[in-house]
Parts: sequence; structure tokens; C-alpha cells
Amino acid sequence: MSTRLSRLRRRPVAVAVTAAACLVAAGTWLATGSANAGTLSGSLYRDPSGAVVRWVNTNPGDSRMPQIRDRIASQPSSRWFSNFNLSTIQAEVSGYVGAANAANQVPVMSLYGIPNRDCGGASAGGAQNMTQYQQWISSIAQGLGNRLVVIVLETDSIALQTCLNSADLAARNQALTTAVQTLKAGNGLAKVYLDGGHSAWNSAGDQANRLRAAGIQYADGFYTNVSNFQSTANEANYGRNIISALNGAGVSGKRQIIDTSRNGGAAGDWCADDNTDRRIGQYPTLTTNDANIDGFLWIKPPGEADGCAFTAGSFQAQLAYSLSTNVPNPPTTTNPPNTTQPPVTTQPPVTTNPPVTTQPPVTTQPPVTTNPPVTTQPPVTTNPPTGACTATYTTVNAWQGGFQGQITVKAGNAPINGWTVRWTLASGQTISQLWNGTMSVVGNVVTVKSYSWNGGLGAGATTTFGFLGAPSPSTPVLTCTSP
Repeated sequence: MSTRLSRLRRRPVAVAVTAAACLVAAGTWLATGSANAGTLSGSLYRDPSGAVVRWVNTNPGDSRMPQIRDRIASQPSSRWFSNFNLSTIQAEVSGYVGAANAANQVPVMSLYGIPNRDCGGASAGGAQNMTQYQQWISSIAQGLGNRLVVIVLETDSIALQTCLNSADLAARNQALTTAVQTLKAGNGLAKVYLDGGHSAWNSAGDQANRLRAAGIQYADGFYTNVSNFQSTANEANYGRNIISALNGAGVSGKRQIIDTSRNGGAAGDWCADDNTDRRIGQYPTLTTNDANIDGFLWIKPPGEADGCAFTAGSFQAQLAYSLSTNVPNPPTTTNPPNTTQPPVTTQPPVTTNPPVTTQPPVTTQPPVTTNPPVTTQPPVTTNPPTGACTATYTTVNAWQGGFQGQITVKAGNAPINGWTVRWTLASGQTISQLWNGTMSVVGNVVTVKSYSWNGGLGAGATTTFGFLGAPSPSTPVLTCTSP
């Protein structure tokens, strides 16, 4: 499991909010109603290997345990993928998403690996360069499965830019744009949200402009208040203003996610390690009763430190206990059992896959090879010779003046150790960025070679690499060779 770093902040002077201000007169939290209202629905996935769950399981005699168990460990929160390891990230993602799918629930992932993250602060780290970052994102995309998954992409990457010069900022915006497109290409049901800061940081107009520069048009929306404690009401109003600014600039249909992990009462500066006035806020749910809001989520897991008094990302039981003191227990309907909550409406229910006995015998179906996809598996390459490889091209996305392409390499009937793909660019075409391979261009002939970590493929196994091109896509004739 990837070790999760804490998300900090941010920023200037926090607006003081008392716990009472976040409670309605009846003594309960903001009601979400029975209607969903946002674009998402379903039961959120509770990670059984989260730090707070592990603490509860190993400290049964601690007097604080029952409260932490009932009010925090019982709730779903985001899994952070922040340890930068190209060789393991796909398996980590696939394991987490697969477990959520098996539970018929919706996983929430926080991806946190962009170069120069946190501007070198308490949560510094990530990829060394943008090429490595795109390789990391591409590997993540391959592990996303084919059901609904919520992705919180790179906290603070848009709201916090003070350490970036103009060239670095342009590179980051392009990297985020490409990352959104790559993730959604990996799983068409993935919902990807970009960094919206929070209501006491940048103005809504400024944040909307930053989101546009970072590719919000390709994403599903933005998230706010990660690891911060601005009230839900303030964040919802801030989100409406960002959406209005985006609409005014021709970017429509975007929605907000609000982190409510510790905004049920707050005072003091942003760093919560020594602050005992804060409380957990709205329990996590995709039922928001607000057409602009897709979810109230615990993106920053309650009880994990910010890097002030304790190491960033470390679980501190006293912080969790303080956050969960003098708050109501969660309603039983917050995260219902799998049997009472059908899959999200964007996915087919399990019952739509009838028992095998209702399907005709396999022998009554024509063999798959009698109707191969013409463009991706022509007959001559469907059964490549031993040790050989094939390559197929897909246009992931296209926009005015540019496009993103992806090429899938497949081994033949025997394992290969390294591959090389070549093609000729169409007249006027150029490639500005490529990931998951090393590229050379001589004239208009492109040669892409594998890295050591993705060159070894078992018989019939596949891998992908991607690139950004201009001005418009075309379908290249590819050749794939293996040593």
C-alpha cells in the first residue's frame, strides 16, 4: 500500500468558525436530503487497511478507541497514492480499485506525485521530472478498471504556484491536462477533479482562470478545502462562484467536491497538529442535495498530521480523538451495506449479468476470430509469430491544434525482452512530449524504444505509451520489433 502524505493547508488567515456554527438548531449536521442532486451516486468504499483502521485494530484497550472507531474508522476516506514508485503503482491502484469493485462500492483516490509538489514544503517529493510523472500517471490509468472511481488529482498543484516560474507553470498546466486525459482514457467511467484551493485563499475568478489553464475542460470538476477547515456553506458558495466564472468563459458542466474531514469547528492558523478546536464535519457521502456538488468527502483522513508538531501524514490518535469529540455519531445510512445499495447508476447493476445458465452455450456463439476489429487487429497480425510484437494506435483526445495519442504494444506467442515501435509522421505533424518510452525522430520517422521496466512482456501481454502531437491526428502505419 502506498504511504499517504498529509495534505496541508492553506493559506492566509483562516476564518474562525465555531463548532456551533456548523450545527443546525436541532443538533445535527447539514442535511443532505434524500435526492442525490450531483452526478454521482452509490456507497463510498471504506479502506480496510487505512491508518486509523489499523490503529483501532491494534489498540483495543485504549480508552479513546471506541470513539475513534465509531466516528472516524467507520467512515470511508480517500486513499492517497504518493510514494513515487513506477514499478509498483499499477498493482497498488489495481488492488485498491479491485477491492472496491468487489464490494460494489465507489473508491476515492488522491494522486499526489507531481514534480515540486507542495513547493518543497512539509509534503515535498514526487516525480523528478514531467516525463517520469506521465509514466506514473499512465501506469495508474492501466489499473483503474472499468467502473466508477473518483480521482482527486494533485492537491495544491493549482492553488499553490508561488514557487513556479513561467516555464515551470506552463509545464505543470500541460502535465495536469495530459494527466486528466490519460486517466479518463484508461477508464471511461473515472471522474477526475482538479485542485480548487479553498474559499479563504484565491478569489473565485482567479481560481477559475487557473483551472482553465490546467485543463478543467477535460475534467469532471474541481475539489476544495482539502485538509482545511472552511465551512461547508462557504465552500459551496465559493464553488458556485468558480462554476459561474467557468461558465462565463465557455467551460460548462463542471461540479465541485468539498473536503469535510475537519470543518465542523475551527480556530487558529492552518496547521492543525496542535489545534484541539477543530472537529470532523459532514460525514462522507455522494448524496449532496446540491446540483453543483458531487460529494462531501474526507479527502484528508482525519487524525493524520500536517507536518507541524508531527511528521506529515503520520496518524496521531490524539488528533483523531480531538476531531471526533462532541460530534454526533454517523447515521447508519451514511455508508450502507453492499446489499442495500445498488451499484452507481453509471454502472450496470450486478443483476444485469444473468446466471450462466441463462446464456446460450459457448458453442452456439461464433468464434471471436470470425469478426475481428478491422482497424486494430487485422488478420495478418492477430497471431504474431513467436517472439514478435504488434502495435496498435488510438487517438485518446483531440483539440484545436493538438491531440493525444496512445500506442498499445502486445507480445506474440512467447515472452519478449524489449520492443521498438516505428512509424512515419504525417506531413506537418510534430510530437512535443512522450511518456513510457524513449523517442528519437529522424526526418519524419519516429522510433520509440521501451524502458527496462516495461520492455519485458509475457506471451500475449500488453503495455502502452502515449504522446502529445500537433496539429491533428492521423492513423499511422506501425511496425513493432523485438530483439
